[in-house]
Amino acid sequence: MSKLALREPARDIGGLKEEISDFKRRRIREEACHLFYRQGYESTTIDAIAQALDVTKPFIYSYFKNKSELLFEICRTGIELSLEAIEQAEKDNRAPGERLKLLVDKVMRIIVDNQEYIVVYEREEKNLEPELARDIRKQRSLFDHRLATILEAGSNSGDFAIRDPVMTATTISGMMTWVAFWYSPNGKWSEAEIITHVISMIEAVVRGHTDSEMEPEKKRMGKLA
Repeated sequence: MSKLALREPARDIGGLKEEISDFKRRRIREEACHLFYRQGYESTTIDAIAQALDVTKPFIYSYFKNKSELLFEICRTGIELSLEAIEQAEKDNRAPGERLKLLVDKVMRIIVDNQEYIVVYEREEKNLEPELARDIRKQRSLFDHRLATILEAGSNSGDFAIRDPVMTATTISGMMTWVAFWYSPNGKWSEAEIITHVISMIEAVVRGHTDSEMEPEKKRMGKLA
Protein backbone atom coordinates (compact mmCIF):
# COMPACT_ATOMS: atom_id res chain seq x y z
CA MET A 1 0.00 0.00 0.00
CA SER A 2 2.80 2.41 0.85
CA LYS A 3 4.48 1.85 -2.51
CA LEU A 4 1.24 2.53 -4.33
CA ALA A 5 0.74 5.71 -2.35
CA LEU A 6 4.19 6.88 -3.38
CA ARG A 7 3.70 6.19 -7.09
CA GLU A 8 0.39 7.94 -7.62
CA PRO A 9 1.60 11.50 -6.81
CA ALA A 10 4.54 10.99 -9.20
CA ARG A 11 2.13 10.52 -12.10
CA ASP A 12 0.07 13.48 -10.96
CA ILE A 13 3.14 15.71 -10.77
CA GLY A 14 4.23 14.63 -14.24
CA GLY A 15 0.82 15.49 -15.65
CA LEU A 16 0.79 18.82 -13.83
CA LYS A 17 4.20 19.74 -15.23
CA GLU A 18 2.96 18.98 -18.73
CA GLU A 19 -0.14 21.12 -18.22
CA ILE A 20 1.97 24.01 -16.95
CA SER A 21 4.35 23.65 -19.91
CA ASP A 22 1.42 23.66 -22.36
CA PHE A 23 -0.02 26.73 -20.66
CA LYS A 24 3.29 28.62 -20.94
CA ARG A 25 3.68 27.69 -24.62
CA ARG A 26 0.13 28.87 -25.28
CA ARG A 27 0.68 32.20 -23.51
CA ILE A 28 3.88 32.83 -25.47
CA ARG A 29 2.10 31.96 -28.73
CA GLU A 30 -0.87 34.19 -27.89
CA GLU A 31 1.30 37.21 -27.07
CA ALA A 32 3.48 36.67 -30.13
CA CYS A 33 0.38 36.45 -32.32
CA HIS A 34 -1.00 39.68 -30.84
CA LEU A 35 2.26 41.51 -31.52
CA PHE A 36 2.62 40.05 -35.03
CA TYR A 37 -0.95 41.18 -35.71
CA ARG A 38 -0.39 44.73 -34.45
CA GLN A 39 3.21 45.39 -35.50
CA GLY A 40 3.96 42.80 -38.19
CA TYR A 41 6.23 39.77 -37.96
CA GLU A 42 9.41 41.47 -39.13
CA SER A 43 9.01 44.41 -36.74
CA THR A 44 8.44 42.20 -33.70
CA THR A 45 11.46 40.90 -31.82
CA ILE A 46 11.82 38.12 -29.27
CA ASP A 47 12.80 40.89 -26.84
CA ALA A 48 9.42 42.55 -27.41
CA ILE A 49 7.54 39.31 -26.81
CA ALA A 50 9.51 38.65 -23.62
CA GLN A 51 8.90 42.20 -22.41
CA ALA A 52 5.16 41.93 -23.06
CA LEU A 53 5.06 38.75 -20.98
CA ASP A 54 7.44 40.14 -18.33
CA VAL A 55 9.86 37.23 -18.82
CA THR A 56 13.39 36.84 -20.14
CA LYS A 57 14.51 35.91 -23.66
CA PRO A 58 15.95 32.59 -22.44
CA PHE A 59 12.49 31.75 -21.10
CA ILE A 60 11.02 32.18 -24.60
CA TYR A 61 13.83 30.14 -26.16
CA SER A 62 13.22 27.31 -23.68
CA TYR A 63 9.87 26.73 -25.43
CA PHE A 64 10.49 27.92 -29.01
CA LYS A 65 13.84 27.71 -30.78
CA ASN A 66 13.26 30.89 -32.81
CA LYS A 67 10.68 33.39 -34.04
CA SER A 68 9.91 31.36 -37.15
CA GLU A 69 8.84 28.38 -35.04
CA LEU A 70 6.50 30.70 -33.16
CA LEU A 71 5.01 31.87 -36.45
CA PHE A 72 4.59 28.26 -37.56
CA GLU A 73 2.64 27.43 -34.39
CA ILE A 74 0.40 30.43 -34.99
CA CYS A 75 -0.18 29.55 -38.65
CA ARG A 76 -1.17 25.97 -38.01
CA THR A 77 -3.59 26.79 -35.18
CA GLY A 78 -6.46 27.88 -37.44
CA ILE A 79 -5.78 25.12 -39.98
CA GLU A 80 -5.85 22.37 -37.35
CA LEU A 81 -9.13 23.69 -35.95
CA SER A 82 -10.58 23.81 -39.48
CA LEU A 83 -9.46 20.24 -40.15
CA GLU A 84 -11.21 19.14 -36.97
CA ALA A 85 -14.37 20.87 -38.21
CA ILE A 86 -14.24 19.12 -41.57
CA GLU A 87 -13.75 15.76 -39.85
CA GLN A 88 -17.01 16.36 -37.97
CA ALA A 89 -18.78 17.30 -41.21
CA GLU A 90 -17.46 14.17 -42.94
CA LYS A 91 -18.88 11.96 -40.20
CA ASP A 92 -22.32 13.56 -40.50
CA ASN A 93 -24.81 11.38 -42.37
CA ARG A 94 -26.95 14.22 -43.69
CA ALA A 95 -27.13 15.34 -47.32
CA PRO A 96 -24.06 17.14 -48.80
CA GLY A 97 -25.86 20.50 -48.64
CA GLU A 98 -26.48 20.17 -44.90
CA ARG A 99 -22.93 18.95 -44.31
CA LEU A 100 -21.53 21.92 -46.19
CA LYS A 101 -23.72 24.31 -44.20
CA LEU A 102 -22.56 22.71 -40.93
CA LEU A 103 -18.93 22.98 -42.01
CA VAL A 104 -19.17 26.63 -43.07
CA ASP A 105 -20.88 27.53 -39.79
CA LYS A 106 -18.14 25.85 -37.73
CA VAL A 107 -15.25 27.25 -39.77
CA MET A 108 -16.69 30.77 -39.72
CA ARG A 109 -16.91 30.64 -35.92
CA ILE A 110 -13.29 29.46 -35.81
CA ILE A 111 -12.27 32.39 -38.03
CA VAL A 112 -14.12 34.94 -35.91
CA ASP A 113 -12.90 33.49 -32.59
CA ASN A 114 -9.29 33.27 -33.84
CA GLN A 115 -9.26 36.39 -36.00
CA GLU A 116 -5.72 37.51 -35.16
CA TYR A 117 -4.33 34.02 -35.82
CA ILE A 118 -6.00 33.87 -39.24
CA VAL A 119 -4.81 37.33 -40.28
CA VAL A 120 -1.24 36.66 -39.14
CA TYR A 121 -1.22 33.37 -41.03
CA GLU A 122 -2.49 34.89 -44.28
CA ARG A 123 -0.27 37.96 -44.03
CA GLU A 124 2.96 36.48 -42.65
CA GLU A 125 3.13 32.96 -44.12
CA LYS A 126 5.78 34.25 -46.53
CA ASN A 127 8.16 34.65 -43.59
CA LEU A 128 8.11 30.97 -42.65
CA GLU A 129 11.19 28.85 -43.21
CA PRO A 130 10.77 26.85 -46.46
CA GLU A 131 10.25 23.49 -44.75
CA LEU A 132 7.69 24.90 -42.33
CA ALA A 133 5.92 26.75 -45.14
CA ARG A 134 5.59 23.49 -47.10
CA ASP A 135 4.04 21.81 -44.08
CA ILE A 136 1.49 24.61 -43.70
CA ARG A 137 0.60 24.56 -47.42
CA LYS A 138 0.17 20.80 -47.24
CA GLN A 139 -2.32 21.13 -44.38
CA ARG A 140 -4.17 23.94 -46.17
CA SER A 141 -4.33 21.84 -49.34
CA LEU A 142 -5.65 18.90 -47.31
CA PHE A 143 -8.55 21.04 -46.06
CA ASP A 144 -9.41 22.20 -49.59
CA HIS A 145 -9.32 18.68 -51.00
CA ARG A 146 -11.48 17.28 -48.21
CA LEU A 147 -13.94 20.11 -48.78
CA ALA A 148 -13.84 19.25 -52.49
CA THR A 149 -14.89 15.70 -51.60
CA ILE A 150 -18.07 17.04 -49.98
CA LEU A 151 -18.70 19.25 -53.01
CA GLU A 152 -18.17 16.36 -55.40
CA ALA A 153 -20.65 14.24 -53.43
CA GLY A 154 -23.19 17.06 -53.74
CA SER A 155 -22.50 17.38 -57.45
CA ASN A 156 -22.99 13.64 -57.97
CA SER A 157 -26.25 13.66 -56.03
CA GLY A 158 -27.56 16.65 -57.98
CA ASP A 159 -27.62 18.94 -54.93
CA PHE A 160 -24.83 21.14 -56.31
CA ALA A 161 -24.20 22.56 -59.77
CA ILE A 162 -20.42 22.91 -59.97
CA ARG A 163 -17.87 21.98 -62.62
CA ASP A 164 -14.61 21.87 -60.68
CA PRO A 165 -14.93 20.78 -57.01
CA VAL A 166 -11.28 21.53 -56.13
CA MET A 167 -11.33 25.05 -57.59
CA THR A 168 -14.71 25.70 -55.97
CA ALA A 169 -13.36 24.47 -52.62
CA THR A 170 -10.40 26.85 -52.90
CA THR A 171 -12.78 29.70 -53.72
CA ILE A 172 -14.98 28.91 -50.72
CA SER A 173 -11.93 28.79 -48.42
CA GLY A 174 -10.92 32.22 -49.66
CA MET A 175 -14.40 33.64 -49.11
CA MET A 176 -14.43 32.46 -45.51
CA THR A 177 -10.85 33.47 -44.69
CA TRP A 178 -11.26 37.01 -46.03
CA VAL A 179 -13.86 37.74 -43.32
CA ALA A 180 -11.01 37.79 -40.76
CA PHE A 181 -9.59 40.93 -42.40
CA TRP A 182 -12.70 43.07 -42.03
CA TYR A 183 -14.79 41.57 -39.22
CA SER A 184 -15.15 43.76 -36.14
CA PRO A 185 -16.99 42.80 -32.93
CA ASN A 186 -18.27 46.38 -32.84
CA GLY A 187 -19.04 46.57 -36.55
CA LYS A 188 -22.37 47.06 -38.32
CA TRP A 189 -23.02 43.31 -38.66
CA SER A 190 -23.14 40.77 -35.86
CA GLU A 191 -21.29 37.47 -35.98
CA ALA A 192 -24.56 35.62 -36.58
CA GLU A 193 -25.54 37.92 -39.47
CA ILE A 194 -22.15 37.52 -41.13
CA ILE A 195 -22.21 33.73 -40.82
CA THR A 196 -25.74 33.56 -42.22
CA HIS A 197 -24.73 35.78 -45.13
CA VAL A 198 -21.59 33.77 -45.93
CA ILE A 199 -23.59 30.53 -45.86
CA SER A 200 -26.12 32.07 -48.27
CA MET A 201 -23.37 33.23 -50.62
CA ILE A 202 -21.65 29.85 -50.62
CA GLU A 203 -24.95 28.07 -51.22
CA ALA A 204 -25.50 30.37 -54.19
CA VAL A 205 -22.09 29.38 -55.57
CA VAL A 206 -22.53 25.62 -55.24
CA ARG A 207 -26.17 25.50 -56.29
CA GLY A 208 -25.72 27.83 -59.27
CA HIS A 209 -28.30 30.38 -58.13
CA THR A 210 -28.97 33.30 -60.45
CA ASP A 211 -28.64 36.96 -59.47
CA SER A 212 -32.43 37.28 -59.28
CA GLU A 213 -32.61 34.41 -56.80
CA MET A 214 -30.02 36.12 -54.61
CA GLU A 215 -31.80 39.50 -54.72
CA PRO A 216 -33.70 39.05 -51.39
CA GLU A 217 -30.42 38.32 -49.56
CA LYS A 218 -28.72 41.33 -51.18
CA LYS A 219 -31.60 43.59 -50.11
CA ARG A 220 -31.52 42.21 -46.57
CA MET A 221 -27.80 42.92 -46.18
CA GLY A 222 -28.28 46.33 -47.76
CA LYS A 223 -30.78 47.27 -45.06
CA LEU A 224 -28.31 46.21 -42.40
CA ALA A 225 -25.56 48.41 -43.83
